[in-house]
Amino acid sequence: MQLAGSVGLPNSQFFLDFKSTQLGNPAFLYERRCTKKVNALNYSFLHSVFCSKSLKTGNCYKQEMGFLKSVKRNKNLCSVRAKSVMNVTKVVEKDDVTEGKSKNSGGDGGGYDAIVIGSGIGGLVAATQLAVKGAKVLVLEKYVIPGGSSGFYERDGYTFDVGSSVMFGFSDKGNLNLITQALAAVGCKMEVIPDPTTVHFHLPNSLSVQVHRKYDDFISELTSKFPHEKEGIHKFYDVCWKIFNSLNSLEVKSLEEPLYLFGQFFKKPVECLTLAYYLPQNAGSIARNFIKDPEVLSFIDAEVGYTLSKCFIVSTVNALQTPMINASMVLCDRHYGGINYPVGGVGGIAKSLAKGLIDHGSGILYKANVTSIIVDNEKAVGVRLSDGREFFAKTIISNATRWDTFGKLLKKQDLPKEEENFKKVYVKAPSFLSIHMGVKAEVLPPDTDCHHFVLEDDWKNLEEPYGSIFLSIPTILDSSLAPKGRHILHIFTTSSIEDWQGLSTKDYEAKKELVADKIISRLEKKLFPGLKSSIEFKEVGTPKTHRRYLARDSGTYGPMPRGVPKGLLGMPFNTTAINGLYCVGDSCFPGQGVIAVAFSGVMCAHRVAADVGLEKKSPILDAGLLGVLGWLRSLA
Repeated sequence: MQLAGSVGLPNSQFFLDFKSTQLGNPAFLYERRCTKKVNALNYSFLHSVFCSKSLKTGNCYKQEMGFLKSVKRNKNLCSVRAKSVMNVTKVVEKDDVTEGKSKNSGGDGGGYDAIVIGSGIGGLVAATQLAVKGAKVLVLEKYVIPGGSSGFYERDGYTFDVGSSVMFGFSDKGNLNLITQALAAVGCKMEVIPDPTTVHFHLPNSLSVQVHRKYDDFISELTSKFPHEKEGIHKFYDVCWKIFNSLNSLEVKSLEEPLYLFGQFFKKPVECLTLAYYLPQNAGSIARNFIKDPEVLSFIDAEVGYTLSKCFIVSTVNALQTPMINASMVLCDRHYGGINYPVGGVGGIAKSLAKGLIDHGSGILYKANVTSIIVDNEKAVGVRLSDGREFFAKTIISNATRWDTFGKLLKKQDLPKEEENFKKVYVKAPSFLSIHMGVKAEVLPPDTDCHHFVLEDDWKNLEEPYGSIFLSIPTILDSSLAPKGRHILHIFTTSSIEDWQGLSTKDYEAKKELVADKIISRLEKKLFPGLKSSIEFKEVGTPKTHRRYLARDSGTYGPMPRGVPKGLLGMPFNTTAINGLYCVGDSCFPGQGVIAVAFSGVMCAHRVAADVGLEKKSPILDAGLLGVLGWLRSLA
């Protein structure tokens, strides 16, 4: 689903396995549906991408693209616009990695301290944090640009974010500005545009609530709608701030590393105990301690689900199923650090991290489709690619989903019992239907907010497929993403892959158009009269699209509790029951969302660094802590 490139043409990221893909198959492209005339696709640019004259060999398939090597290291801070790092036509010289030479699994782990499978934000943060500590890291990415679900693509002058346009973690203060910190660690900085309104809710009974950047403005508007619940509303959000402030006061490192935990506890005992107290609790339960009005509680369900969803997962989980720590992190950070959109698009985050990774002596290999994790003597020692190449390292970090890691990359005999327990507590969250559109600017009123949540008729539809609509209009903040006089609309709504299976190609295409038309009609009726006639460009993606192009099992974006969970107790951390294998991303603590997976990446890097000798560790304390954490997860 991701495209890129300064050439304005479909990028080869679409080409999942270049050797086996039929470029002429129109179904291969992101199932495009346009209302206007489409320019003929020119694939001649691929020759310049794959066969640069700067290469020492004509074997283009074995070459690396992007940022595998930097001829001249620049240690100065690189302040960049996203588009300045999105040139995928840069091809670098070959080395042992791009030549595909297998490494022996000797005592040095093949020369790498860590191999990271996948270059989503979680994987890249883990990789860059390790590289900064002096580790030699190799990131293996199936496509030809990094980013995963936080990628981008370009069509007809538009730059579309694949996923969320609501960006947490870009502030300049506190300890939870993890994207800012991750970029700064590798000498990079991105320009951002502050969003004055996190989201505008359009809810049943004509309820309209804007979540303003300033907390006092938001809380004043909400209590004005429900004056009889003013005290309860204040108490609930006060608890959120209590948790957020405790979390924001601590240095973010691995919760699986006892020396760090003890150090933080002695420095901040009250804050640590506060977090421990709320660890097994959910947002909905706490809200119901203070608030009785069902409509206010439904609003909290909606905003908890929306805020977490726009971090990226499309959530059908209400506040009763949302860990209080997760809810507090996003419900408060939207006011503390604010929502800030990166100039040029979200895809620049991954591009900048990838560049920083290379600048610090590590590597990223594109078109590297990992098909299995190699386990030797009950230890993960390497990976095997679809073309037969094998790479070895001291540690393996999987940025794939839990289901892909333990259901596809590992052999059945290597599966630990802990994964069976995980599946008892969590199921795959549903995927979504996404619609990317380019529209005439005049269809939007001048005061239109960037982000919207629409649930028109019945609160019961909040958790139903296609019930609620999430809308982002990033060109409200950054007009450079679209041609002059045009806006981008990114629409998505929950949808399960089961709803799209068993259909013929003709029926599948027809259903996409039918469902998309209904969603657009709802927005036209509720927000933007004349929307349909203003459409200049349209693409529709289904859960099958997300499965195919983002390599996500069933198109899922992480785990969803089967029932009411005990907070975050059931969420696995970065270590696994297989020695040398770690997981990072939305299937790990603290869960889904851009800021959450960045959090996961930082924690994973610290734990791995300790295990490969780059950080202090205590084997005795490690064993005790990991045993306690495993016991706590069993309680969930």
